[in-house]
Amino acid sequence: MLTQLVHDDLLKKTDDGFQVRKTDNADVLYQIIFHCLKSGINYNQLLNPQLVKFLSSALQKKEITSQNAKLNPLTLRKYTDILYKNGLLLLISEKPLRAKIFSNILLRNILVYFGKSVHIPEDTTNYFEEIEKELVRFRKLKRENETTYMQIIDDFEISFIHHSLSLEGNPITLNETKRILVDKIIPANLKIKDIDEVKNYQQSLVQMLKDSHEKKPLTLQTILNYHHRAMQHLDIAGRIRTVEVHISGNPSFGTTKAAHIEKELAELLQKYNEFIRKRKTLKEILYFAVYFHNQFQHIHPFEDGNSRTTRLITFHLLQSKDIPIFDIPYGLLDEYLGYTKGARTREDQKLLSNLQKVILYNLKKINERLK
Repeated sequence: MLTQLVHDDLLKKTDDGFQVRKTDNADVLYQIIFHCLKSGINYNQLLNPQLVKFLSSALQKKEITSQNAKLNPLTLRKYTDILYKNGLLLLISEKPLRAKIFSNILLRNILVYFGKSVHIPEDTTNYFEEIEKELVRFRKLKRENETTYMQIIDDFEISFIHHSLSLEGNPITLNETKRILVDKIIPANLKIKDIDEVKNYQQSLVQMLKDSHEKKPLTLQTILNYHHRAMQHLDIAGRIRTVEVHISGNPSFGTTKAAHIEKELAELLQKYNEFIRKRKTLKEILYFAVYFHNQFQHIHPFEDGNSRTTRLITFHLLQSKDIPIFDIPYGLLDEYLGYTKGARTREDQKLLSNLQKVILYNLKKINERLK
């Protein structure tokens, strides 16, 4: 790899080793490697010119099929396996092949690095029918293998904690998250604040999973408890804010005035209680979940920790309706962020599209392991 970088004029060999050449392409390569290392992705697999050629074409398509990919079947399988394993692709069906590659900053940077076009059309395809089919399959498989299902939840837990906190700027990598939470080893050179965020968020997530499994409805006190567990290293934990706040980097994102928070939260929870009392279709559940997510995030009831709490209570709502959602795959994080607190205007319809892909990805992963 280092020899190739010298050949590409990104490194130069000196008597003391290798030295980075400061170029735009070197900066892009640094970003690629940084994102891969943080998320446990083998960047050597993605920095394959033939794979990149495939990506450049495939990202322009609504879906990839065996027919439109125009690749040898074994090569196509190899590429889709790499992308799927790393949360960069939704495998809609294997036979016949239907897949959707997720557009995100990592893949866009790879295209830029190889001098490929980066114009990727926005896609809001609905996957309600596919989700319904996978839910039927999931319910049958879960009944037959409850023990494996519980292990799957544990495995998703680490990934979700890492992904959710990385959206909030926590620098701890996926592998470091595993070491902290599974191996109980604290890697060197990590800040106490960042470590506390990881440990505390796990406590909050575990409580949410228990509550949703037991079908306990959300209440204001439940939400405050989740926030308190997640933010217990700070004195704002579990407390409704009394000051005005704004989203850093997005002044267009409106948040509720402090004086109106309790009223708006009460109204939202009243709508939630009316919703959960009645039997709903899949479409109705997902439409309400999107509304609930964005409404809570715009109320922004806490000084900090709003978005990570929003994801917890949205997952609670969906899981209490027997829709298994335990993580947002790496490839959909950028899109999710862009449709939520990164959006200049409220994007419920686009978030609905994102949520469908997230749910279908979760179902595919779960059913694959349960079968």
